Amino acid sequence: APADAAQLRQIIRESHRNGAPLPLRLQIQRGQDRLSVDLTPVMKEVQGKQLPRIEAGLGGPVATVDVRYGFLEGLQLALDKTWGMARLSLEMLGKMIVGQVSVKNLSGPLAIADLAGQSARLGWVYYIGALALVSVSLGVLNLLPLPVLDGGHLMYYLFEGVTGRPVSERWLERLQRGGVAIMLVMMSLALYNDLARFVGAH
Repeated sequence: APADAAQLRQIIRESHRNGAPLPLRLQIQRGQDRLSVDLTPVMKEVQGKQLPRIEAGLGGPVATVDVRYGFLEGLQLALDKTWGMARLSLEMLGKMIVGQVSVKNLSGPLAIADLAGQSARLGWVYYIGALALVSVSLGVLNLLPLPVLDGGHLMYYLFEGVTGRPVSERWLERLQRGGVAIMLVMMSLALYNDLARFVGAH
């Protein structure tokens, strides 16, 4: 028998053979009664992999503790947290490019609105945290070296600083068109993923 919810999740994740889910029999203690439940997980895509899921929450509510920090300590922790979120965004983007993570993880405005709504229902602290996560992710995206973004303009300035001359108008126009095309593809894919999640296709 599993010792905790983490071990039960591991058992469920391993309950498949050749891509097909295997039936499970669970013993549930409810008060003085012990119930036996037979169920078969369904295969769901999780971070680019097909894994068995039982579509049920495991474990009780997470206990929370209020912690207060001084100004300097809080500032240092905020900087560390922001850097960690930015690095995670870059790592996920890099893994999508090389195919290690499915592009289905790319989210758009509908997912952002859904996240904001869910976090608002949990309280203003969670809502502010969700806004911070979105802001950092958008900031990282804006600094990518794409011509239509601020990161692309920084690349122009770097080129001019190294060569002593600006990017030619001909190349500037080509780069702008390429940047717009890349952004349109990313925005379309993100919106498609959002719609697919809401209709249950993902």
